[in-house]
Amino acid sequence: MPLSEHEQKLLEQLEKQLHEDDPKFASSMGSDAGRSWSTRHLVIGVLAALAGIVLLLFGVTIQNIFVGVLGFVVMGAGVYYATMRGAAAGKAKAAGAGRKSGKPRSSFMSNLEERWDERHRGES
Repeated sequence: MPLSEHEQKLLEQLEKQLHEDDPKFASSMGSDAGRSWSTRHLVIGVLAALAGIVLLLFGVTIQNIFVGVLGFVVMGAGVYYATMRGAAAGKAKAAGAGRKSGKPRSSFMSNLEERWDERHRGES
């Protein structure tokens, strides 16, 4: 069911206000080309999952537990690979390169505290 004209205007106003209040958060929540699903990952993952199913069924047919378990593992790895985002590897490299060399990686709460302090310094 599509949004009414009034609801679309309200949504646009909320989005605009979010971009003005917290542009970093707004850009992280928006649809980003780097975060889209990778067709390559999807195809390879589905093929691996199908190969795992075939291997699992073959293991059951010949009554070999090792082959069946191996098929299950291959199937699970294929599903995992298919559902990975395309930029997951790129983000990890960028995060490592973006860090200062002498500074250890800070925890989640430390990052939140730093952001809080930066906002209050900017507003004062």
